[in-house]
Amino acid sequence: MDILRRDNLPLGGFAGLKEHRLVMDPKAWGKRTAPDTWPGIGNFVYLADARFLPKGETTMHDHKEVDVISVMVEGRIAHEGTLEHGNDLFGRDVQVQRAGGEGFSHNEVNPDDTENRMIQLWVLPEASGQPAGYKHYGSEWGKVTRVYGGASDQDATFASHTLIDVALLKPGQRATADGPYLTYVTHGAGRVENKAITDGDLVRGSGLAFEASKDTQLIIVHLMQ
Repeated sequence: MDILRRDNLPLGGFAGLKEHRLVMDPKAWGKRTAPDTWPGIGNFVYLADARFLPKGETTMHDHKEVDVISVMVEGRIAHEGTLEHGNDLFGRDVQVQRAGGEGFSHNEVNPDDTENRMIQLWVLPEASGQPAGYKHYGSEWGKVTRVYGGASDQDATFASHTLIDVALLKPGQRATADGPYLTYVTHGAGRVENKAITDGDLVRGSGLAFEASKDTQLIIVHLMQ
């Protein structure tokens, strides 16, 4: 098991936000891959932990042939763009936008006078040329919610062999995953393989067994077995 600590990485950003980039897979980023970041697993290629400045925004920009997953941690986001314009994010909501071959444009805006926090993940689609699409998920305490990936015979999530789950755990509750995984703690703390893990820690290993010691939000990326 390895741990990458967010606060040991340089703070960057663009437009109206500042961010730490923890995952930049060379197969997507090439020579632009930051030296201290980790590669992903499966088709997962990017993870950034962003804080939007008060009234900050990404500004309108385009994506193509990538799936963009946005996980709220603190505050809210006013979503603008070609997919579900006005479908805003609150609390610990999750937004998934599939660009496909059609592509989409979006701008994520902090409408408030205080900073917010959002985690953004990118996954490359397994088939090119798909239509653009949008999905929105809520999260519940005490549950692990699948927000991305799964078999092609269901439509609750965008199908992929790369899976993303968001867990909201109370103290003593556990989250598990078989096989290789990357998991990022975005709130709270717990233990993996008897090591203390806290907010801002990215962990990789095989066979995840995380137990929360506080109220915890956890993003788990793993693969279909």
